[in-house]
Amino acid sequence: MRYISTRGEAPILEFDEVLLAGLATDGGLYIPETWPHFPADEIRAMRGLSYADLAIRIMQPFLGGRIGEDEFAGLVRDAYAGFDHAAVVPLKQLDDNLWLMELFHGPTLAFKDVALQLLGRLFDHVLGRRGERITIVGATSGDTGSAAIEACRDREAIDIFILHPHGRVSDVQRRQMTTVPSANVHNIAIEGSFDDCQDMVKAMFGDPGFRQEMRLGAVNSINWARIMAQIVYYFRAALALGAPDRPVNFAVPTGNFGNVYAGYAAREMGLPISQFVIGSNRNDILTRFIETGAMEARGVEPSLSPSMDIQVSSNFERLLFDACDREGVAVKSAMTEFRETGRLTIPQGGMDAIQSLFEGHRLDDEQTLTAIKGEQEANGALLDPHSVIGVAAARAKNPDPAIPMVSMATAHPAKFPEAVERATGIRPQLPPRLADLFEREERYDVMANNLEGVMAHIRTRVGVKA
Repeated sequence: MRYISTRGEAPILEFDEVLLAGLATDGGLYIPETWPHFPADEIRAMRGLSYADLAIRIMQPFLGGRIGEDEFAGLVRDAYAGFDHAAVVPLKQLDDNLWLMELFHGPTLAFKDVALQLLGRLFDHVLGRRGERITIVGATSGDTGSAAIEACRDREAIDIFILHPHGRVSDVQRRQMTTVPSANVHNIAIEGSFDDCQDMVKAMFGDPGFRQEMRLGAVNSINWARIMAQIVYYFRAALALGAPDRPVNFAVPTGNFGNVYAGYAAREMGLPISQFVIGSNRNDILTRFIETGAMEARGVEPSLSPSMDIQVSSNFERLLFDACDREGVAVKSAMTEFRETGRLTIPQGGMDAIQSLFEGHRLDDEQTLTAIKGEQEANGALLDPHSVIGVAAARAKNPDPAIPMVSMATAHPAKFPEAVERATGIRPQLPPRLADLFEREERYDVMANNLEGVMAHIRTRVGVKA
């Protein structure tokens, strides 16, 4: 298994190299050169496997022999041993043909834990074997940061810096990041939007001198290993509902496109998925793209679902790569156009393929509150303002009621208690292990949206002179 860049100019890498590299040196994202494919009989044989054993089976082909089978199995089992539900990602029925997959039973109560608990262990394993150290730099719109910090805290070979938009994440999200006392953990609140944070991280990776000096590594979903780990729960849901002998549809609340792209990858690997429904908040660039065929960036507007307050969905570039017939030159040209003009168009054939597979649906804040209240009254489900957008999208856009629809619940409702209480009058409580979260001391730096200043800060914190 080898990995190529979506922009076609970076070196071809093996799995462990992609893990540590994160972003490709040409600014693109790494993707498998070819997709592993499971025929129907092999998918049937996966029925009844534990989540960890299913994960080992699904992910093994992506390793290309760069990590031993027994070593990898140990890392996977250890990653999911700490989840607070025996099923890891339990599937619950909401009505006759709508199901909810709860992805928030990890240590930070968000779907990011499913991938990042494994990613931290993979980093430790590969770096320990190489005798190397890296500096993780990541941007978060809310949940990636705490999940990445939890996965990387106290690890000897890692310093981790997480950038979040100042004042634009929930109090619970912020405190889950800023109350971690580990010496290798550093939080920076940027005066700007998530897109500003994400642009800054990409710029650091795009600076060859800084990237080499700091040995940068990535935990955002630009890192292929994140996508790889998320593919597994699509197989889990589909198997539970009859795959490969029955197709399944998925609805996914979407910001950076990584979660739904993992579903697309599962489909490329042989899973019978008929339709993806993308749920958007008022920052609806992806829904508008699917409706009109043109991607057009607008200003980011704060909302009740802050993890989706994004206008530049990084992982869309991976889908664009296929829509451009895997021509890196075309992808590079399209992404350059988007950066320069705020608008992106793709070949009609590629657009037709995307529109045949993806639907979009948007909710503003008032509609989100109404949906939270409606789900609680209809079936007792208490949903956060991201997960409920997925459920509402599933109800609005399910193209074939005969095909099961699974909506991805991406965060525990207690991560957004104000919105849930405003909608339902019920204030969701944090689990006991986080009950004292608001009593813990915070540690973070507020900084201007200035690349050079943040780079100098990172150098200082890891003890390297500018």
